[in-house]
Amino acid sequence: METKPPLPPFTLETAKVKVQVAEDAWNTRDPERVALAYTEDSQWRNRTEFFSGREQIKAFLKRKWAKELDYRLKKELWSFTENRISVCFEYEWHDDSGYWYRAYGNEQWEFAENGLMLLREASINDVSIQEFERKFRWERIF
Repeated sequence: METKPPLPPFTLETAKVKVQVAEDAWNTRDPERVALAYTEDSQWRNRTEFFSGREQIKAFLKRKWAKELDYRLKKELWSFTENRISVCFEYEWHDDSGYWYRAYGNEQWEFAENGLMLLREASINDVSIQEFERKFRWERIF
């Protein structure tokens, strides 16, 4: 059986780790890697889309990152219980015309005993921004 630590029941420390692991994975913009954090039959609501399963998650993420260029995400723990975590987040991206956006949202996550996510519900709002208003920039490490 595959596992994705930290496992529930969550403590403040392990919930924070789970959120950071998710942020790091999403910032890779690698649908294959990100999808491994979800159960084979994971249920998703993302804005107005409803779907389930890893293959549909991968397809969604491929579409998302083909449109949302130079995507950069920051997640923060909002609350947690035994097997659930809520996060607030914001991310920035631009389209192929060079217009920049910042998205604000909240997610509710429910986890299986093995630490894979069973349920993800996301509510997200976008605002148009100017490039000089960006908060998140990639840092180069030499």
